[in-house]
Amino acid sequence: MNILAEMLAAKLPAAASLFETKNLYLFAMIFVGCALLLFGYAIGYNTTKNIWVVTAVAISALLIIEPTLAYILFHQLPEKGALLGFLLGAVGLIVTLVWR
Repeated sequence: MNILAEMLAAKLPAAASLFETKNLYLFAMIFVGCALLLFGYAIGYNTTKNIWVVTAVAISALLIIEPTLAYILFHQLPEKGALLGFLLGAVGLIVTLVWR
């Protein structure tokens, strides 16, 4: 929810338009999203007893969700530098999850 709210805010014509009444739902989305994120971290850590596993899962979710939403909302493909950064991030995530 946080990422979606961020992307929707990026599509606004100006930063000042964020504070218009019709856009207050973005603040509500962030509030709910942060609450869910806190609960997710608490449940994840209590289940796994390893904060690094929880962190790796959270980063992998970002690595999958954010580029997908960026393409859906903005209809842009990444340029060379962004694509390389994405691929290196994906490799780093795989190494983090596999290498023990």
